[in-house]
Formats: sequence, structure tokens, C-alpha cells
Amino acid sequence: MRRLATALLYAGVVGIVFGLSLIHGEYVGDYDFVQTSRFGWAIAYCLMLGIALYGLGLPDSYRDLRSVIGPAIGAAVVGALGVSLMQLVLGTALLPRYVIFGSAVLVVPWTVLCSKLSQTGRTRLEARDRVLVVGGRALASSLGDELDDRPERPASIVGSVELEDLLVEADGTPLGEAVARHGATVVVFEPDALLDERIVDQAAALHVTGVRIRTRPSFAGEWLGKVPVEDLARASLFFDIGELHVARYGRFKRVFDLVAGLVGVVVLVIVTPFVGLGDLVANRGPVFYRQTRVGRDHREFTIYKFRTMDDDHSAPTDWTAPGDTRITPFGNLLRRSHLDELPQMINVLKGDLSIVGPRPEQPRYVDELTAKLPFYALRHSVRPGLTGWAQVKYGYAGDETDAREKLQYDFYYLGHQSLRFDLVIAGRTIRTIVGGDGR
Repeated sequence: MRRLATALLYAGVVGIVFGLSLIHGEYVGDYDFVQTSRFGWAIAYCLMLGIALYGLGLPDSYRDLRSVIGPAIGAAVVGALGVSLMQLVLGTALLPRYVIFGSAVLVVPWTVLCSKLSQTGRTRLEARDRVLVVGGRALASSLGDELDDRPERPASIVGSVELEDLLVEADGTPLGEAVARHGATVVVFEPDALLDERIVDQAAALHVTGVRIRTRPSFAGEWLGKVPVEDLARASLFFDIGELHVARYGRFKRVFDLVAGLVGVVVLVIVTPFVGLGDLVANRGPVFYRQTRVGRDHREFTIYKFRTMDDDHSAPTDWTAPGDTRITPFGNLLRRSHLDELPQMINVLKGDLSIVGPRPEQPRYVDELTAKLPFYALRHSVRPGLTGWAQVKYGYAGDETDAREKLQYDFYYLGHQSLRFDLVIAGRTIRTIVGGDGR
């Protein structure tokens, strides 16, 4: 139902814009809308509204209708202002005001209705995927917190049971009783729990009745989009890595990178003079910033960015934290808009970076993290990325604890590399930038 809500939202946007355009042409302006340039601009307006809606997380990122209204109005305003600004720059009326403002008004209630449908779908999924955790309350609480924070699939934790309570004689069924008592439809085990035949027998009996059986790693992958840090060493041996094991994927990925990199460099050429002017006012010093990072196969390379820190402190000596005093006001603007990353398109063309992949770190951080985190070095078996799964799911790593969390998402990405997944990550990156969640 959530997918249906998303499809209906964007189909409704198209219907509203084109419907009002046809009405205006037929009954107000007395012209054939389809045969004019306004047809093309109507498509552009639909795209603006669609990107704004997606970027603000609509229709599925909000848990109640009251919180949907503000983003819905914001998306409508962004779309209308976008077309209005283009008309101002080009000096001509691209679309009638009737269409621009009428669509903006109608898109808001339509978005609210689609969000309601999406929320209904989420509630049904949570009611369908009722999870009983075998491993105690601490594990259940941890999984519950993660399910509340933008999971890949909604679910609800309905209870937990200690492993020791299931170690009974062969004809006992305490697990079945716990499932029935809580109305569970999914049972999640600690990996080692299924090494005991008494528990395997109970799980098998439930499996044939339709209850889904998962270990903690498989549940984390399906519902949370990550590999638990406790299972990194074991999991790292049991999945194919696209760039290593699927030659065709690697070739297509590189073509995709080259095309995107060329487009990005064109944008870079246009944007750089404006960044230079901003630096003259509020960020005096060199426009570009260079830093050594670790890439594929542990090869070091120079990464390029627009400088965001005071020139006297532009080489950070520690993890960059929110509110870091080294960041200038204009540099903060560049960071919040992610424009500081744009020069990395040069690295994409050179082959240092891919558009999507684990983010590259500085050599000294890599040495520290490799010594402390299990199998951290495995992430260097692929080309690092301008954006990545860990970035859209977790955000900025400000210390070793954050790096540990992000490594779980990096491992999930390594095990699921595909062009489709790369496109999903690219799309979610747009959402984090537009919606303000990216850091």
C-alpha cells in the first residue's frame, strides 16, 4: 500500500498539472495546450514538484498527518517558485498563473491523502510483522529502537524470551507457546541459538505453520538494511561483492560514473566563480581544498573539495564535529547545501571515486579504525563513493562509535551492490539534501 501511495502521489501531480493546463487551454485561453511549448514546461513543472515532494520525504517519511502538512505546503511552494523564477529569468510566461498556483493549491490536499494511505500501509505492515526476539530484553529494546528510526521495512517488537527458557526436553514447546501468547509472526534468534537441536526443532515446527524464522543478521539485513557489527567477521565471508565478483556490474558502474562525472564537472565550472565570490566576502583563502584519502585497494589519492574551514585551520587535526569553530559561515553554507563536495566530480572522472560507494577516510583514521573494528579493511575492496548507503542511512561519522555504526551499512552495501541499489542510494541522497537530513 505504501508503494501504491507513492505511485498515486506522483500520478496525481501529473494529473493536476496537465488537467489544469488542458482546462485553461480549452476554456480560458482558447488554444491547443498539447501543440504549444507549454506542454513541455508542464512536464518540467511536474518534475519540480515531484523532486520537491520526494526530497521532503513524502509521502512515507512522517508518522502523523499533522506533520505532513508543512512539508506538503513547502513542496508546493518550491515547485511554484521554481517555475516563477524561470519565467523571470527567461522573461516570458512559461505557464499560466492559473496552472502554476492552482496546481500548488491542489497538490497539498492530494499529498495529505496519499500520506494517509501510506501511513495506513505502514500500520498494516507493523501489524503483520510482529517480532518475538529470542535473546532477552536488551536485544529486543535495541531492535525496537532501530525499527523506530527509518527502517527498510516496518515491524513491531511484541515481546522477548530468554534463550535459557527454550532449552527443554525434545517434546516441549515453550517457543510455540510464546509465539501464541504474543501473536508473533516473525521470530528473531541470536545466531548461536540455532546450534542447539532442541531450539531448532521448535523453530522448525513454527516454520511449517507460517511463522518466519530469522537470525539477527538476516533480520537486520531485511528490515534495517545493515549487517550487525557483532557479525561482520562471519558475514564478510558469505556474500559476493559486485565490483569483485560481477564483471558486468563493474563495467556498467564505471560508465554510469563517467556520465554523471561529466555532467557534474559542467556544473562545477558554472558554480566555481560564485563560490570564489563568496569566499572573498566570508571565507577568505583558497577556493579549493585538497586532502589525502584512502581508496580502492588501499591506494591513497588526493580528494578535492571547496574549502569550508578557516584557511589557518583548513587541515583538520581531529574528527569534524557539528558546530566546529573552524568552519566559516560561508563554509557552513557550502556544507549544508553539499556544494563543497562538487569538486569531487574531478575524482570521479579520474577513477579515484565512484558516485556510490563507501566514503573514503584519511589514512590515519583508516589505520586507527582498521586496528579497532573487525574487517574494516574490507570496505577498501571497492572504489569509494561520493555518496553511499551509510551516508543516507546514518549521516556523518564524528567519532569511532559513529564509524562503527556506519561500517554495518557499508557491509550491507558490499553484499547488495547492483545498479538498481546504486540508483536507490542516489535518489535517497537527493532526499537527504533537499530534506536537510544529510550532513
